[in-house]
Amino acid sequence: MSSSLKDHPFAVEAFFKHSLVLTFAAPKAVLEPFLPECLTLDTHDDQWGFLAVALVDTRHLRPKGFPQVLGNDFILVGFRLFVRYTNNAGKRLRGLYILKSETNKRLMALAGNVFTHYNYTFTDIASETGDHTLRFHSEKSDFDITVDRHPETAVLPLGSPFADWKEARRFAGPLPFTFTYEPESKEVLIIEGVRENWTPQPVNVIQHHIGFVEKLNLPGLVLANAFIIENIPYLWEKGKKERWNG
Repeated sequence: MSSSLKDHPFAVEAFFKHSLVLTFAAPKAVLEPFLPECLTLDTHDDQWGFLAVALVDTRHLRPKGFPQVLGNDFILVGFRLFVRYTNNAGKRLRGLYILKSETNKRLMALAGNVFTHYNYTFTDIASETGDHTLRFHSEKSDFDITVDRHPETAVLPLGSPFADWKEARRFAGPLPFTFTYEPESKEVLIIEGVRENWTPQPVNVIQHHIGFVEKLNLPGLVLANAFIIENIPYLWEKGKKERWNG
């Protein structure tokens, strides 16, 4: 596969019916080994790094400008680290580094691996919406998450490193940029996300079991926050590359 074809060669737009993000905190030394040399962790109190699990009910995903009828509906699960990157202009960017991506549509897994470096796999993700609850689950991928999406009072998870929801909001995701690194060429691919009226709302996690996260066996890992956004358009710009000079 041509490297340039995988570099997000055109802008993509979609509509998020639900985007639920559970963010886990771990001591930064535990997460640093997962990063390529060009990235650093985006930390809290210079102590905690963060792993986000994003579950997105995506509608009408298509190249920018194409009609909605040509779009693809699917569920995405993404496992991402919160990171920072200093570009060649000296600007420090906040973003995400993808560890793994899963989807419930074979076509999306195929297209995702043709046009991105996000390592998509196909699995049996399903979602269920109740009056106040939202559940994502997969037998094949061994996860099951249920949240109260309209709680009267949202409570930070027990053991969260954040003092309040305002502090936790900085690590709600998604962040403005996503980064991919090619160590052989020392090239960084930067993809910018664009959104409007982005106001994540805190939710209460009723239960969560995430096999991929548990298998990482990360010492000191705790659930730090959980947020949801609903019914929002989203756009990913065409990828941009630069050589890392570190």
